[in-house]
Amino acid sequence: MRRRHLLGLAAAAIAPAARAQGSWPERPIRMIVPFPAGGATDIWARMTAEGLSPLLGQQVVVENRSGAGGMVGTEAAARAAPDGYTLLFTITTHVQSPVVFRRWPYRPLEDFAPIGRFGTTPLPFVIRADIPAQTLKEFVEWARGRDLSFGSYAPGSTGHAMAQLLNDVERLGMTHIAYRGEAPMLTDMLGGRIACGFHSMTAAGDYIRGGRLRPLACLGRERIPSLPQVPTFIELGYPEAFAFSGFIGLLAPARVPQPILDRLAEAFRQVMAREDINRRLREMDTLPGYMGPAEFREHIARVWQEWEALATSMNLTVDG
Repeated sequence: MRRRHLLGLAAAAIAPAARAQGSWPERPIRMIVPFPAGGATDIWARMTAEGLSPLLGQQVVVENRSGAGGMVGTEAAARAAPDGYTLLFTITTHVQSPVVFRRWPYRPLEDFAPIGRFGTTPLPFVIRADIPAQTLKEFVEWARGRDLSFGSYAPGSTGHAMAQLLNDVERLGMTHIAYRGEAPMLTDMLGGRIACGFHSMTAAGDYIRGGRLRPLACLGRERIPSLPQVPTFIELGYPEAFAFSGFIGLLAPARVPQPILDRLAEAFRQVMAREDINRRLREMDTLPGYMGPAEFREHIARVWQEWEALATSMNLTVDG
């Protein structure tokens, strides 16, 4: 009798969860973006949400929660109920910020279930158009001895680290100004407050093509498709660290039931297989690079390891 009673209790507990998984989703899904609206991450997330909504039969709503290099929004996602109604669309800051802030409000792998990799984006180093330099060498010569500031879209990000590394290698003495996303950084650069920094082509491409920002070099090992005249830092003889490349992707809180994760992963795969999505990405110089959950998890772990080595070698830390 006791055994039958316990089995009955277990079945009663499992049944509602099974029904919930089977009917999921029954309401809109929020997709947290840990940066402000208008930046590249926000643009990519809205493309993804737009593609997922009809496949899941519910609206996927983007929620921007910026701060602390993306950690505010990411922590909120990690602490959300693991019911499939909260997702996280993020970039490499997911592993970078905890390393450089020296605090861990979430565990990048243990607290999340990767859904899929979206791709990556080459980052050009850009200056204001009013600065009288046409090449990186000319900018370095012009910048020495001047009181200049460089910006970053998040403290401890790739843009921060690489601009600081350039600053250190060339002994420019520039001051770092951190922003809570790419959009406000872009506004200040166009407004003349900061001289330079790394931007994504997604957010800054129109200003580059319009001549308001001037690209001088780019990260990675390949030139930006729409800017074939702009060399990579590696081509210009800079250290291997300038070849660093990160990721863009979709995750869910850990412990979301596997059937829901499977459905999310399949829907995301279908979105990333769409030719119109890939065409739009290439038009904004974002490089599509889909990976499934298992491969994406391995990729995150590998990038995390590379970043820890780079941050340690630079003694890169952020107060806050």
